[in-house]
Amino acid sequence: MGKSLFETSPVAREIFERADAALGFSLSKLCFEGPEDELRLTANTQPAILAASVAALSALEARGAKADFVAGHSLGEYSALVCAGSMRFEDAVRTVRRRGEFMQEAVPSGQGAMAALLGLAIEVVESLCEEASSVGVCAPANINSPNQTVIAGNKAAVERAAELARLKGAKRVVILPVSAPFHCKLMGPAAERLAALLIEIEFKDLRVPLITNVDARLITSGAEARDSLLRQVASPVKWSESVQLLIGQGVGRFVEVGPGKVLSGLVRQISRDCRLSNVEDAQSLDAAAASLEL
Repeated sequence: MGKSLFETSPVAREIFERADAALGFSLSKLCFEGPEDELRLTANTQPAILAASVAALSALEARGAKADFVAGHSLGEYSALVCAGSMRFEDAVRTVRRRGEFMQEAVPSGQGAMAALLGLAIEVVESLCEEASSVGVCAPANINSPNQTVIAGNKAAVERAAELARLKGAKRVVILPVSAPFHCKLMGPAAERLAALLIEIEFKDLRVPLITNVDARLITSGAEARDSLLRQVASPVKWSESVQLLIGQGVGRFVEVGPGKVLSGLVRQISRDCRLSNVEDAQSLDAAAASLEL
């Protein structure tokens, strides 16, 4: 994760070095060499993805790219705030490590679950979650596109909702291999612990507007940014609405920075008219720079 950029981009290498210094251990070595089971621990995964994303961003900015708006999916909102100049990278990487710990510890292992439901409108998903809530917490967690929603909650309730989704004609139902039920009210204890950290961090007003996960609206103040990060922990990610808002603002090009192209795929589900690029390694950096005519 990020090794190609580390080896070819001085600014990307600097980001990984700053992450290592901020955390007090070699996150870069964990990203590049594993072991995989340790990297998959939420407390390591979150800072690793953040570092790789900001490294990719820095490499692209070194080519001359500038964002007009920023947005990030869940953890990605921290990367977006670093891009917008609201958070210091060191504050962000330390915070997301603790965020991962808090979210992991909020629900005992095996008691929570998440499932991706494909091919059902959000109104149908909300209805079946309400029905499944008779056996536990169950609610939309990631509203990713008009036809893809991830639900979260107590394991029995999520499994019941998954059964109902199949009966409602879902194209696909996938129980996700996650360590905790993120972005639902079971994360309330994690949000409470995170609040004590966020209040101690300086959030500057943003250089460019951010579209928030929790409200799918534009913000520019540091106070709003802090509040949004806190509330998103136990609230659904309104990604579909966020992308639609950006399109409404005249955005026609999206550049995804960081590992993978999941968000690009979701944007494509929302609108076929957008131009998409991603940056996760040296090759994709060159391709993105060329498409942006940098």
